[in-house]
Amino acid sequence: MQNSLFPRPANLLPFQGDVFYEPGFFSKQEADNHLIALQSEIPWKQEPILLFGKKIMQPRLTAWMGDKPYTYSGITMQPHVFGPTMMAIKNKLEAFTQSTFNTALLNLYRDGSDSMGWHRDNEKELGPEPIIASISLGAVREFQLRHYQTKEHVQKISLEHGSLLLMQGQTNTYWEHRIPKTSKPLAARINITFRQIQ
Repeated sequence: MQNSLFPRPANLLPFQGDVFYEPGFFSKQEADNHLIALQSEIPWKQEPILLFGKKIMQPRLTAWMGDKPYTYSGITMQPHVFGPTMMAIKNKLEAFTQSTFNTALLNLYRDGSDSMGWHRDNEKELGPEPIIASISLGAVREFQLRHYQTKEHVQKISLEHGSLLLMQGQTNTYWEHRIPKTSKPLAARINITFRQIQ
C-alpha cells in the first residue's frame, strides 16, 4: 500500500499538490555506476507520438519497464522486465518512500536539444492521486512546474545527478511539468519515473 505521507522538508508547491526534492539520493559513485549501466542495458527507442493530430518523433529516447503496456500520446509502449540495475534502484526507492512501484518510464536526453513538453501524469491507470517518483542521472536539467489552469506560479528545480523528485497528492491534477530545451552544451541525462499502474 502506498504511503501518501512523505516525511521530507519543504513542499515545493504553494498549493494543490505535494512535490519534494531529495538531492543526493544516490551517492556520486552509485549514480555514476547506474548511469553507465543503464545507457547500455536499456533497449532505448525513439518513438513517434501524436501531437495536435500529427505524428512527430519524440525529442528523446524512451523505454518502458514493468508488467503492463503503457499508452500515452497515441502510442502504446510494450514493457521490458526490470534488469539488475533497475531492480537495485527500485528496491532502494521503495524502502525510502515506503511505496511500491510496478512500472517505470525511462527517458534518455542525449543533449540539451532533447526535451519533454508540458504535460500531466494523469492517465486513469495511475489512479486519482498517484505517487510519481523521479530519479535523475547525468547532466543537470531544469524541471519546471506550472499551474494547469492558470499557467502561473512557475516553479523551477535543477535536477541533479543522483537526485529524487517525488510528486504526489493532487499534483498531477492541478500542475503540469516539463523539461525545456537548452542551448547549453550538455552531456546525456537519464530520467526514470516510477509509477504504480492499477
